[in-house]
Order: sequence, then C-alpha cells, then structure tokens
Amino acid sequence: MIYLLAVVGALTIAVLLWRAFGPQAAEVPSRRTTLAPDDDPDFLRKLDQKKPRPDDEPPA
Repeated sequence: MIYLLAVVGALTIAVLLWRAFGPQAAEVPSRRTTLAPDDDPDFLRKLDQKKPRPDDEPPA
C-alpha cells in the first residue's frame, strides 16, 4: 500500500513539474480581435465625422 501511495505521489509531482517546466502550449491569441467595420466604434465615429451635414451642403 505504501508503494502505491509513493507511485501516486511521484506521478503527481512529475505531472506538476511537466506542466510548470515542460514544453509550452501554443501562445494564446490576444483578446483584441479584428472587428468588422460596423462593429468598430472608432470606425463609426470617424465615418460620422466625415459625413457631410445637411446644413453644410451648398444649396441646390
């Protein structure tokens, strides 16, 4: 029984060391992903600023 506990303990330590110092997983992509133009608040703000206002248009 003591040998079984020793094996389980050794495996636990080995797994923890492997997770800590073993080969690293692929790098996690950043949370900031590319937004579609209609979902990007900066794009919409710039679009609104570029749009001519009705009172700025010359009379027809």
